[in-house]
Amino acid sequence: MTTLEDPATDPFEVAAAAAERLVELTGASSHDVALVLGSGWGPAGDLLGETLAEVRTTDLPGFYPAAVAGHSGTIRSVRIGDTSRRALVFGTRTHFYEGRGVRAVVHGVRTAAAAGCSTIVLTNGCGGLNPDWAPGTPVLISDHLNLTAASPVEGATFIDLTDLYSRRLRDLCREVDPSLAEGVYVQFRGPHYETPAEVRMAGVLGGDLVGMSTTLEAIAARQSGLEVLGISLVTNLAAGISPTPLDHAEVLETGRAAAQRCGRMLADVVRRL
Repeated sequence: MTTLEDPATDPFEVAAAAAERLVELTGASSHDVALVLGSGWGPAGDLLGETLAEVRTTDLPGFYPAAVAGHSGTIRSVRIGDTSRRALVFGTRTHFYEGRGVRAVVHGVRTAAAAGCSTIVLTNGCGGLNPDWAPGTPVLISDHLNLTAASPVEGATFIDLTDLYSRRLRDLCREVDPSLAEGVYVQFRGPHYETPAEVRMAGVLGGDLVGMSTTLEAIAARQSGLEVLGISLVTNLAAGISPTPLDHAEVLETGRAAAQRCGRMLADVVRRL
């Protein structure tokens, strides 16, 4: 397996090699949109359309096996509805807390760009600060706070993040589901859950959602020229707001319960892109 830790390695060349291998394994010369399915979102991919090919992530250069329960270690090539357009559906992601470095975290995003995608949908399961957002509520990401103290952008490369999470795509989502709320997502390093004090801090800073993924991928997507849609599934109220201890099993169960609603919404949105 090609690794990304060596500073002499060009991560974009590894992504290009992974995209070339995808062409061989899927039979598709290019893809149009990519989706990264976070915790609780796995079943949603089934409603996008017919899966035409499925590959293991470890069959591609630079990828690692899935390390989190609720993620699948596969990438699917899916026909979008009855069109000729194709979606790349990532059933897993590498999290920053796995200790493999930022390049590994954003490798899927860069591979999607190299495979021809112009749009990426980043999903996650998260804790919610708004008590009105019951577990199972999807929330559009309007902006983020990256508290990982890291960036996927290397060297003197300056990327504008003013409209990182596309307003156009958020408006498109609300055409499909007018009830969708939006909020600011805050990424902590993890893998431990946030303390109540950290959650209060996130709220003071302007955050509405807390989790352990997405922001680094979104920055890398912008660097690669992708239009970004971010959607969080509130799987639990955040620490200090929830009356019960946090539990990853709850995250997965909430995702299963919300899968049909989220899947239908995603399918409708992707068909309109």
